Amino acid sequence: MTGEENNKTKPAKTQASSQHTAKKAAVLGTNKKHPLPLITALCAVTLIGALVYVFGFMGTSSNSNEPVQASLQADKTVQLVTYPADTFADGKVRHYEYKTATHTIRYFILQSSDGVVRAAFDACDVCWPANKGYFQSGDAMVCRNCGRRFASVLVNEVQGGCNPAPLSRNLDNDQIVIKVEDILKGRRYFDFKTNT
Repeated sequence: MTGEENNKTKPAKTQASSQHTAKKAAVLGTNKKHPLPLITALCAVTLIGALVYVFGFMGTSSNSNEPVQASLQADKTVQLVTYPADTFADGKVRHYEYKTATHTIRYFILQSSDGVVRAAFDACDVCWPANKGYFQSGDAMVCRNCGRRFASVLVNEVQGGCNPAPLSRNLDNDQIVIKVEDILKGRRYFDFKTNT
């Protein structure tokens, strides 16, 4: 065999060896795969998880239109609704409703920027017939009907006009306590049969 013939057979053997190695890697799954599809999938899963977390959290946010049903606690002589005060420590408004046989009375509770936990009916003397209530925007409660803004520190302090109608509440042993009789005083803001 001449040197020229020897050089021709080497590439053929190397090529056959390369093909054999490639087939072996394909069968055994040891081929190096490009990481882009894996990175893309991980990014997609992370994004979906983040969206689920954010929108899940927003579902319980302060601007939710879905009030929580008030839990009733029977005192010996006075019916009370109570909430742990630390529920409101984040400064976000919580909307609640109290149902009677004829009315659903809506109210909200929030800790204002001065650290006081305040409560008001989700209605006012002016816009209550629209049945829209308030939402929180920063440190203000905003009327959904007329758009007027009310600083959180004025809830329970100022009444009349379009101010949120005050709802009496007390702080007792780290609990916000509201008497059912005080909630029932707000029936007039939610009596839409007489407004038609």
